[in-house]
Amino acid sequence: MFENLSGKIEKALHTLRGKGTITDINVAETVKEVRKALLDADVSYPIAKEFTDKVKAEAMGRNVIQSIEPGQLMVKIVHEKLTELMGSEAVDINMKGQPAVVLIAGLQGSGKTTFSAKLAHMLRTKRAKNVMLVACDVYRPAAVSQLQTLGEQIGVPVYFEAGNLNPVEIAQKAVKEAKLKGVDVVIVDTAGRLAVDEEMMEEIAALKRGLNPQETLFVVDAMTGQDAVNTAKAFNERLDFDGVVLTKLDGDTRGGAALTIRYTVKKPIKFVGVGEKMDALDVFHPDRMANRILGMGDVVSLVERAQEQYDEAEARKISKRLMHNEYNFEDFLSQIAQIKKMGSMKDLMGMIPGMDKLTKNVEISDDAFKPIEAMIGSMTPYERQHPGCLNGSRKQRIAAGSGRSIQELNRFLKQFEDTRKMMKMVSKNGGRGGQRPRLIR
Repeated sequence: MFENLSGKIEKALHTLRGKGTITDINVAETVKEVRKALLDADVSYPIAKEFTDKVKAEAMGRNVIQSIEPGQLMVKIVHEKLTELMGSEAVDINMKGQPAVVLIAGLQGSGKTTFSAKLAHMLRTKRAKNVMLVACDVYRPAAVSQLQTLGEQIGVPVYFEAGNLNPVEIAQKAVKEAKLKGVDVVIVDTAGRLAVDEEMMEEIAALKRGLNPQETLFVVDAMTGQDAVNTAKAFNERLDFDGVVLTKLDGDTRGGAALTIRYTVKKPIKFVGVGEKMDALDVFHPDRMANRILGMGDVVSLVERAQEQYDEAEARKISKRLMHNEYNFEDFLSQIAQIKKMGSMKDLMGMIPGMDKLTKNVEISDDAFKPIEAMIGSMTPYERQHPGCLNGSRKQRIAAGSGRSIQELNRFLKQFEDTRKMMKMVSKNGGRGGQRPRLIR
C-alpha cells in the first residue's frame, strides 16, 4: 500500500536534508519532486498543484527552529497537508435510529457485498450491535448466496426474498422485521453495474427515498485510481452519500483515490478494506495514513489490532509458564495464531516505523510461519510440552515428517530457545516484581 508513493515522496524530501536553511530554490526543488510523486500516484494535476502550492507557501512562511533541520520541518508540513487533504480526522458512521439503516452503494466488483459483511462483523464483535444483512441485489443470484454464506460465517442473519425483483419492497420489509426482532443495525447490500448508468442511479435513489437511511456509504475499489474519484463524484451528485469506503487498499494501488476522493466529493472516507478476511476492515484515520505514506509507520493501529486479538487469560497462563521455565512449543503456536489474526505480515510490517525501508525489496509472505508450524506439527504431544527432550533421533524424525532439513530444525530450535529467554527476561523486568505486563486499554 502506497509503497511507490512513499518512496518518491521520501526521495523528494531528502533534497532538504543536510541544508542549513530553507530557501526559495531548495523548497522549489522539493515541491517539484513531491508534485511528480503525486501525479505518478494518479492524483489529478489541479489537486497536486494546489497541494504543493500550499506546502510551498507554508514552508516559506515558517521560521526554522534552531533545533529542527529544514528537512524535518518540510516533513512536518507535508504530513499536515496530507492529513488535511484526506479529511483531518476519522468520522464515524451514524447509528442513531431503531434500527439504524445503512445503505451500501457502488459499482459491480467494487466489493460491496464483502464490505457489507465486514461491517456487520465489526459492529457485532466490536460494538456489540445486533445486526441484520439485507440482500437487495436482485439481478445477480450469486450475490444473494454470497451474502448468505458470509452471514453464516460471521453469525449474522441475512434477509432475502426469493423471486421478488423489487429491491425497495425487500428492504422495507426487512426493516419492519428488524424492528420486530429488536435489531440495532440493518445493512442493505444493493445491486451494482459495470458502469454508471441511469437505470442504476434511479434504482439506488429509489432505495434511498424508500428507506430514508441514517447512513449511505459509497464503496469504491481503490485500485481503480482516478476513475474511482470520478465515479464517486457521479454517485454523490445523485445520492448525496454520507461517506466513502475504499476497498482493496492492500493491493497494488497507487493511492490517488485515497488521497483525493475526500477533497473532490467533500465527503469523508470512513472505512478501508485491507484484506480478504472478515476482520480486515479498518476505520480510516487521515493522520495515521499520512504517517504511513511518509514512512513513519502506524504504531497506534498496530497496538489497537494487538489489543483486539489479545487473549488476557492466555497471556496470564503463558507469563506464569515463562516464570517457571515451562514455556513450550504449544505456547509458541498459540502466540503465532494470535499474530496471524492481526492481519497480513506485510501490512503489519508497514505499521512499524522504518520497517518499510528494511523490507523494501523483501518478499513478506503470510506463509512465513508454515515451516515452523510444520515442524511443531511433526512433534508428539510430549515433545511439544517438553522442548528439552529433543535428542538426535527425535530431531531426525521431526525433520523428515515436516519436510525440512536438520539444519533448518536446529536453527528454529535455537531461535525458539533465544525467544524463550528473551520473553522470560521481559516478563521479569517489565512485570515489576513478577507482575504480568499489561497492555494499556
